Amino acid sequence: MTDGPAPAVDADLLSRGGVVLTVDGVRATVTLDRPDRLNAQTPDTWQALAAIGEGLPAEVRAVVVRGAGRAFSAGLDRRMFTPEGIDGHPGVGTIAGLSDADGDEAIAAFQAGFVWLRDPARVTVAAVQGHAIGGGFQLALACDIRIAAEDAQFCMAEPALGIVPDLGGTFPLVRAVGYARAVDICLTGRRIGAEEALAIGLVQQVVPVDQLDVATDTAVTALTSAPAGAARETLALLAGVADGVDPAGALAAERAAQLRRLRALAAGD
Repeated sequence: MTDGPAPAVDADLLSRGGVVLTVDGVRATVTLDRPDRLNAQTPDTWQALAAIGEGLPAEVRAVVVRGAGRAFSAGLDRRMFTPEGIDGHPGVGTIAGLSDADGDEAIAAFQAGFVWLRDPARVTVAAVQGHAIGGGFQLALACDIRIAAEDAQFCMAEPALGIVPDLGGTFPLVRAVGYARAVDICLTGRRIGAEEALAIGLVQQVVPVDQLDVATDTAVTALTSAPAGAARETLALLAGVADGVDPAGALAAERAAQLRRLRALAAGD
């Protein structure tokens, strides 16, 4: 097992972002490691996450995202709402003064820390304990699978703060729970407990707090049991359907994927 950053990821960036990366064979674990701030996120956090997505070894087939301590992530570090910002990063209000193009570029850079988690090259699992608020909720939503401890609390806090979810959370939220429930969750800003999250399809499993790690390990083992090539192709097919491909397009995608797999098997891959 390799503790700490993989060689392709800058250790100083991970430290600044409060992120720890461990790689153990086909599994990588990404831990938000600012427990004193309930793993609140900063632009350095998002930059570190993006770098992990770019630098993971090709053999990694599963990524687990978790938080250190008693929370998954309480969302954006509140210092980002001050004019001073954090560690050289200006406050979020500064974005309002940018041109449309520069503002779009700035937010797209933030989103890059999340979008790679939906790459069908690997399956991603969020292990959620305690608060998953705002950006923390969106980070969990970026993953393919969510396993929640019994104390998990999900909340999309951005609209209540006068802003919108902009880290890629709206698409997977609607995909998971439907439009009407997503409206309720976002506009009321209410907390969604673990059992309700399970009932509405927001999470796939709820376990006691002390069993979260074991349940996550078991899920990762099961999710990586199929041959790697077949798993990647299947993830891509499912993602295409979830993203709205029509039935004919889905059938065509299945045919093309199957031909690739049959040829790979014939070649001994």
